[in-house]
Amino acid sequence: MDKRMSLCIDAGVAVPMRDGVTLATDLWKPAGTGPWPVLLARTPYGRTSTAHLGNPKLPDIRALVEHGYLVVVQDVRGTGDSPGVMEPHRFDRSDTLDTVAWIAARPWCDGSVGMWGASYMGFPQWQAATEAPPALRAIAPLMTSADVYRAWYSAQGGVSQGTLFNWSARMAAANLSRTGNDDPSDQRAAAEIRAALDDADTLNSLSIGDRGALLRGLPWLGEMLAHPGYDAYWEALAALNRSSAITVPALNMTGWYDVFAGEVVRAYTTMRRTGGSVAAREGQRLIIGPWGHGDGADQGVFPDRSFGPAGSVRAAAMTQAHLRFFDRWVRGRTEVEPGARVRIFVMGLDRWREEEDWPLPDTRYEDYFLHSSGRANTSEGDGRLYRSPASDEVDDSFSYDPLDPVPTVGGATLGVGGFSGPADQAAVERRADVLCYTGDRLDEPLEVTGHVALTVHMSSTAVDTDVTGKLVDVFPDGRAIILCEGLCRLRYRASVSRPQPLEPGRVVEVTIDMGVTSNVFRPGHRIRLEVSSSNFPRYDRNTNNGGTLAATTEPRVARNRIFHGPTRPSRLTLPVIARPR
Repeated sequence: MDKRMSLCIDAGVAVPMRDGVTLATDLWKPAGTGPWPVLLARTPYGRTSTAHLGNPKLPDIRALVEHGYLVVVQDVRGTGDSPGVMEPHRFDRSDTLDTVAWIAARPWCDGSVGMWGASYMGFPQWQAATEAPPALRAIAPLMTSADVYRAWYSAQGGVSQGTLFNWSARMAAANLSRTGNDDPSDQRAAAEIRAALDDADTLNSLSIGDRGALLRGLPWLGEMLAHPGYDAYWEALAALNRSSAITVPALNMTGWYDVFAGEVVRAYTTMRRTGGSVAAREGQRLIIGPWGHGDGADQGVFPDRSFGPAGSVRAAAMTQAHLRFFDRWVRGRTEVEPGARVRIFVMGLDRWREEEDWPLPDTRYEDYFLHSSGRANTSEGDGRLYRSPASDEVDDSFSYDPLDPVPTVGGATLGVGGFSGPADQAAVERRADVLCYTGDRLDEPLEVTGHVALTVHMSSTAVDTDVTGKLVDVFPDGRAIILCEGLCRLRYRASVSRPQPLEPGRVVEVTIDMGVTSNVFRPGHRIRLEVSSSNFPRYDRNTNNGGTLAATTEPRVARNRIFHGPTRPSRLTLPVIARPR
């Protein structure tokens, strides 16, 4: 008993699943006898981890209990004190449903259950919500994806390698180091993985094709890499494809530099349109701040850019947001105002703003066309962005070598050896394999808030290659700060379900999803677009020969050309917000 807070923790309760496995679970009980509404979190990171007690992105458990909620925190199967081996996604739906049913049947539960948690902790929430368990009233899936394919692959087919390898390495090491596992070969593999986590080059070069240490510790990694396209394997895990079956509202939160930013927004917009109940459609909430996904990316202060005190996660008051949301939808207090439907941090203004919906209803999409005299390579080249299309047919070209990819610098990444967030791209922009198209210095502020897209006409000497794009804010002092980015694997240019090889030399039109952002380009700043064919290890390297990361293939150098002119109007499409200031 914690006398200061009058709460009691029942630790290590064994909760039975349908197959007889019991999962280790802690119950954080308020003072009194109940019954209480219950808030459930299922985690692969250890139910006693300080990440759940002091992470400002998550609600404070003690505050939830003090507010009259019984909080349940459970180790997912194969993690912490729950038996088995971690198999991502395999038991998320059934184990969550069984846990919710077990909670609802306890005398200390008043019949109402909500769920919360970030990153992997969000996957079980969406999976369970598709089955509409009677006791589940609301979910709060933060910095996650309701479509598992898009958690580990880009929206257009590239492997999110930095995220995948970093997370998989940690899970694999934990699996190999489980209590009671004395296999010397497993211990050696675990040591190899832990060492790799301290070195980005080692981690990203770990072998996949020959069943190395990562696959020994987490066989699922090889399984998911064997499905590079969106097929039945992923369809079965796609909660968002069953949005009409989801009847509960969701509190969605992400950061502009979160690896899942686009997916959090997509979950919100999909549920607003096609959620399975009025509550699911009208109860959606969306919060987006200037943060990355990992630890240390939540202060709003980065080496190349600071957003001030208002930019921290603590300033966003996530615990209070959760309490308002759960009081309205779990407790059913109709008099509680759950807050603005959409709350975003506008970079450039560096302040929070409440909005009616997303996309912002007054969004105007404006095209910025690519121009050059054929020498757009590097930021010192002649690439320009103008509102009108180019009058001459021109192309810019570069060689993409998979063995010398453009390095990831900041942006939406999760990995070792770097940082996420608003990093200066100056070093990247000095490479000859990076095309830069820059607008004129602005005389007036220009707000860009919403979904960014890049449409290019291009050809390649390869049967498959990638095209990447970055939106950059060029400051008067020369800093080139990344805002958002995207990649399209060209075999998936029409659909991630139907790969189509390129015909070498043939020009194709491709539209790249570059994610979401909110930024005011201030007077004196310039808009810049970077175009290339790699962004590693944010995304895996395309070998240019139609191979995959899971297979050992001989990489080839590709000569890629970007065309722009009257008949091939390559362009950047920006969501512009024009309001009186």
